[in-house]
Amino acid sequence: MTPAPRDTGDREQPDDGAPAHAGGSFFGRRKGHKLRSHQADLIDNLLPHLAVDIAASAPARLSELFDDGIAEVRLEIGFGGGEHLIAEAQAFPNTGFIGCEPYVNGMAKILTRIEANNIGNVRLFAGDAAELLAWAPARALARIDLIHPDPWPKRRHWKRRFVQDATVAAMARILKAGGEFRFVSDIDDYCAWTLAHLMRSPDFAWLAERAGDWQLPWPDYTMTRYGAKAEREGRKAAYLRFRRTV
Repeated sequence: MTPAPRDTGDREQPDDGAPAHAGGSFFGRRKGHKLRSHQADLIDNLLPHLAVDIAASAPARLSELFDDGIAEVRLEIGFGGGEHLIAEAQAFPNTGFIGCEPYVNGMAKILTRIEANNIGNVRLFAGDAAELLAWAPARALARIDLIHPDPWPKRRHWKRRFVQDATVAAMARILKAGGEFRFVSDIDDYCAWTLAHLMRSPDFAWLAERAGDWQLPWPDYTMTRYGAKAEREGRKAAYLRFRRTV
């Protein structure tokens, strides 16, 4: 597999030059503004209980990462502030959710939401999603969401976009037959890029049958702060759904 791309998802970018978390650890590599004391406490004490450890052997089924009663597992790549992931976890309590986010400030925000709402069906991975996809067992996920990822607009940075032929193949390996990859972006170039990569894969079928299928959010979609801001500024997002065919 090619080196893991650096997508942030929902555009939660860190501020430059901020000090690292006092507790050390790899989280400080991608830190933005200084954490509040309670956020730092959650990183140190709650996150270890929810973290997916890819240094250990992968379980036979990803549902083993959760308490009993989990019927299927989904992944959200780059959850940003966590609005979409938390809403999904609350709406589907019998589904397990893995959230992947490399930035410590995004991780602190979602931990605050998890604690406040006593959410038990979310697990977290603070690293590159490509590494998680390579670690997990085949046919382990029912759905993968990538919501407003960093578009890496400069041509020399396109190799950093999450959607690449290698990651499309990795998603095909880990998704169950009939599982979905869902992608949202207000950047036309990245939408076209994603559509081209998925359409040339023999493992995925685009689910759109009419313009409204990609121009409008799917039912019960939770709009993120970035998505709402893009709409206010007149930028229309595309909502792309692809099904794992076999």
